[in-house]
Amino acid sequence: MWKSRSSFALYPVSIVLGLLAWEAVAAFVPKGLLAPPSAVLGRLATMTADGSLPRALAGSVQHMIVGYLLAVAAAIPIGILIGRNAPVATAVEPVLNAIYAIPPVALVPFFIIWFGMYFEGRVALVFAMCFFEILINVLQGARNVDRGLVDAARSLEASGLALWRLVVIPAALPFIFTGLRVGIGRAVNAMITAELFFVAVNLGQMLKTRSNAFDTASAFAIILFISLFGLACQEGMRLIERRAIPWHRGSET
Repeated sequence: MWKSRSSFALYPVSIVLGLLAWEAVAAFVPKGLLAPPSAVLGRLATMTADGSLPRALAGSVQHMIVGYLLAVAAAIPIGILIGRNAPVATAVEPVLNAIYAIPPVALVPFFIIWFGMYFEGRVALVFAMCFFEILINVLQGARNVDRGLVDAARSLEASGLALWRLVVIPAALPFIFTGLRVGIGRAVNAMITAELFFVAVNLGQMLKTRSNAFDTASAFAIILFISLFGLACQEGMRLIERRAIPWHRGSET
């Protein structure tokens, strides 16, 4: 408990030190190349107060949510089925690893051909950038279920769906939530990547416009806004994890 509290107390300290270092470096660099954090934070406050950033975010999260939920719905059952079937896992893993090594951005031209440059294409990119992150974690969780737990459940005549519901899925939940947490971070990344590589809209359009105008303060403010949104998403998923599997939280502290 003391360790977790001390780690939490270090967060604001590290942020303040980072901002001070950034401010010091920016003092020796032209503002067109690197805006100081004081200017960035001021621009962030202005764009948030006038509603431009929240409105753009509201448009951006639509394809992010759809793509992420589709990836979750596909990756969890597929990962569990592959992880619990050793021959299938042996046959499929080399292919999964090969596909995972391909940057999803490299597939953008194909997504444009297959899905178009608008909403469907952006959803497809979010799905591709999330799916394998979640799948690999779920697969590992299903594979690493303690064999003793499975044997004990079978000795109590648990089988079929009951065995999966009472033993396999609960034992794999820590890995599943790790995949969900990593996946939602990738979803935020994909949200902006899609808006920059496809038709520039919402936050992507704002970022591209400010960057082309060499308005680095506004560009960094948008990036900071996206970073804070991504952090909020991951911490929200962490909170859900703590509520869903409190017994695992005790093993981490």
